[in-house]
Amino acid sequence: MKHFDSIDPALLLSAYAQGIFPMADGADDPSVHWVEPRLRAILPLDGFHLSHSLKKVIVSDRFRVTTDTAFAEMVALCAAPANDRPTTWINPVIRASYDRLFQLGHAHSVECWQGDELVGGLYGVTLGRAFFGESMVSRARDASKVALAHLVARLIAGDWKLLDCQFITAHLASLGAIEIRQADYLARLYSVLAGGDGAAAGAGTTGGATGVAAPSPPFVAGDWGALDALGAAAAPAFGAERATGSPPGYVIAQLLTKTS
Repeated sequence: MKHFDSIDPALLLSAYAQGIFPMADGADDPSVHWVEPRLRAILPLDGFHLSHSLKKVIVSDRFRVTTDTAFAEMVALCAAPANDRPTTWINPVIRASYDRLFQLGHAHSVECWQGDELVGGLYGVTLGRAFFGESMVSRARDASKVALAHLVARLIAGDWKLLDCQFITAHLASLGAIEIRQADYLARLYSVLAGGDGAAAGAGTTGGATGVAAPSPPFVAGDWGALDALGAAAAPAFGAERATGSPPGYVIAQLLTKTS
């Protein structure tokens, strides 16, 4: 455990490349510690569970969905206490560290709005074609589900290969997340960072990635903006009017339906 004003970006990215990430014991805790779970949650990009009810919400465009327009506000909302979680693991060190990653292009957010109010969304870290989900939040019904659907569509469109969810929850499992051993997770991660698809790497093995060194950068990156181009092609009005927004909900639903 160490005390930081913020974590050096190179150190933080190196940790992610090795399957490790930082957490704090509480929002007021001045220190962070490194976590390497024995079991890891991932959401296969072709396995997102798009229920009929969620599809209706997405297609209705109940929320205005944007990306990277309110990153700091998104992290702050995830860090804020709520009735269902009186405290979080996101302390000032975490907030400052991920803001630095965002400025460097290695972190992104997906935001859900009702009018001018930020009511939910998520943020995470990118490295190569892997996206590491950090936190998601809902202050309105279905907001986090819609944000995750938009994220999965964005990763599919941009040829990403891995969506890491860190820890399994009933909420994530209902949307398609699964739990695998850390060794198998590392095998998938290393495959993706090395340019592979990571789909079955390490699965069913006894050793996983044990003893295998993490690939070294540079890594081939996924295209975060590919979904915007796809949305503009599907809905020409999207370009000028929704320049900072995610494509219309029917585009998201169509993409998820084709790949699920």
